Amino acid sequence: MKKIFLYIAVALITLQSCSEDNLNLAPETSLSSVSFFKNAAEFDQAVVSAYTNLRLIAVTGIYMDEIRSDNTFFTIYQADRGTETSAEAMAEFLDNATSSQEPNNPGNRYGNDYSGIAKVNTVLSRLENREDIAQGVKDTLSGEALFLRAYYYYDLVQHYGGVPLQLKEVTSEKEAFLPRNTVEEVYSQIIADLTNAIPKLPVATTFPQSGRATRGAAKMLLAYAYMSKPEREYAKAEKELLDITHMNYGLLDNYADVFDPAHKNSRESIFEVQYQAGNDGQQSDFIWRFIPKTTNTEAILGLHGTNLRGGLSSGGWNVPTQEMVDSYEDGDKRLPASIGVAVGSLSGESFTTEAMENPVGFHPPSGKAYFYFIKKYLHPPYAVEWNTDDNWPVYRYSGALLLLAECLVAQNKSPEALPYLNQVRKRAGLPDMTVATKESVADEMRHELAFENHRWTDLIRNGNAVNVLNEKGERLKALYGWLLPASFKVTENRLIYAIPSREIQINSNLVQNPGY
Repeated sequence: MKKIFLYIAVALITLQSCSEDNLNLAPETSLSSVSFFKNAAEFDQAVVSAYTNLRLIAVTGIYMDEIRSDNTFFTIYQADRGTETSAEAMAEFLDNATSSQEPNNPGNRYGNDYSGIAKVNTVLSRLENREDIAQGVKDTLSGEALFLRAYYYYDLVQHYGGVPLQLKEVTSEKEAFLPRNTVEEVYSQIIADLTNAIPKLPVATTFPQSGRATRGAAKMLLAYAYMSKPEREYAKAEKELLDITHMNYGLLDNYADVFDPAHKNSRESIFEVQYQAGNDGQQSDFIWRFIPKTTNTEAILGLHGTNLRGGLSSGGWNVPTQEMVDSYEDGDKRLPASIGVAVGSLSGESFTTEAMENPVGFHPPSGKAYFYFIKKYLHPPYAVEWNTDDNWPVYRYSGALLLLAECLVAQNKSPEALPYLNQVRKRAGLPDMTVATKESVADEMRHELAFENHRWTDLIRNGNAVNVLNEKGERLKALYGWLLPASFKVTENRLIYAIPSREIQINSNLVQNPGY
């Protein structure tokens, strides 16, 4: 397969409907859905364009999944608030329908998911009756489109609950504004799309992979769906996950190598969001957000630049909590691979980095300030500030092994779960466990998939989110006097986000989630 570069600007598929007259208003030099889709190559470009929405989901997940969980928090900068307050509200459980949309949050996740859905719906609607395109090509394209639609709906149902199921290209205003479907109906559609997609998708056989959806990625998502829906279907999830173990995936020898751009789309990768450093807008920038705001970024990144910007374009986000650092077992190789410590001098809120330390056995030097930061996305040297080559991991083989262990434990098959759990622990340098429990598997998953935007939804799936996050709030309130008394009042209603207020305003058929 050809390598995928997710930068194709196909500005032709949107949620807004348009009449034929409106379409005719476009300049003749512009592409539109009328002049496009002439051949298989253009259908392929349209499918590729639907992958680009994954990038914003990866970035919003930093703030809506990772910082929302007990893994991380943020460093507050009182002198530079800007739009930071809305993102901070998510971490403090003070968010509302207004803070859940642009420009107040890291991105309109809800609208971005539907933008991706609109793109693939147009592909699926127009591809169906094309007799001039070979059936094998049609199957491959529709398989990818169905996977992406399932992925975007899974992201929606996980974060907003039941949402409108839009399953065809929108051609009229009436079709655009639908009422909400139930959570059960959304999961049923996800499962139907994936069941349809799986036989059409290729099995990964060569590495590095192209970055496009594979049968393994679809089976992984399907297993998550079976294990997250209100009525769990663990036996079905077990079958999908066992299939993955018989594919061509495997663990890399060194945990840190998994995240190195030199090993993109490796045999451990089941699916990852593609980025590419350069000048064409495909770059990532995670590490610039994760290190503390500092006057000398070169001390950590090897490149002088600035992350002292206001709002979300700054450092000090997604900072590992002390509890997270302390939670690693002695000898866990994943701790120094995942977390670093910036040590230096602090004048007011101005931090000058003097050294980068290993968190293992770290003791703060007298008179020095220090900040933990996520290290697994640190891969210098860099040529341009805010321009990195790191992909974002979505599904990894180690995650499949642990999800299978979780699935088996849930079916009272603890002895069968142990080999999968211990494969992951062995790579981490830890001794085998003799008993697999729900708690031990969840703890292993926390550390194996740390800072990959899984922890928040993992807590919800395992029924631990309310207690764990209220306990986090108690710890942080004891440390930070600036946290409001109303913060961290976590209830079941807070396990999903508010539908963005803009969506409620433009679609009178929508009803807001309880508690917002």
